[in-house]
Amino acid sequence: MVQGEPLLGLDVASTSVLFLAILTVHVAAASVAIVSGIVAMVARKGSGRHSRAGHWYLIGILVVFATACALAAFRWPEDLPLVVIGGIGAASAVYGFAFRRLRRPGDIPHILAMGISYIAMLTAFYVDNGPQLPVWNLLPPLAFWVIPAIVGAPIIGRAIWKRRHPHHRRPLPEDRVQQERP
Repeated sequence: MVQGEPLLGLDVASTSVLFLAILTVHVAAASVAIVSGIVAMVARKGSGRHSRAGHWYLIGILVVFATACALAAFRWPEDLPLVVIGGIGAASAVYGFAFRRLRRPGDIPHILAMGISYIAMLTAFYVDNGPQLPVWNLLPPLAFWVIPAIVGAPIIGRAIWKRRHPHHRRPLPEDRVQQERP
């Protein structure tokens, strides 16, 4: 990590007004993406809450990616890996969202794409900020790249397993509609 300028105890690439304005939008959008992503994960699938949270997650992750590209210009080419992982996250979110909107059969691609998107977002956050965070600053740099996937992969796997084994989960609204039909 290139040494930046100090701001509120953190090293930032620049203290210019433009950089700080973009950073403010970036942090706000990331906050929306993190919270709405969690809401979508825990909400009953097929519900309005899940769909609305997913919509907000998509908006948040796209704004995060756009602002990450703008912020990377201040530390180019060092931030190229962050742009790449951000692109993976944004593309995965678009794919997962479009998969549902196009009403493709099955849920596995949607679950996998949205999960990859969330892991990519957290990976980029920890790669960029981990060295400045308490406890995380004690970890080797490789940990910032792998811990989000190590934690997230089993969660995604469990969600996929539950969709493939419906007798191990609560019925979803679309399941009830199918049961009522002859």
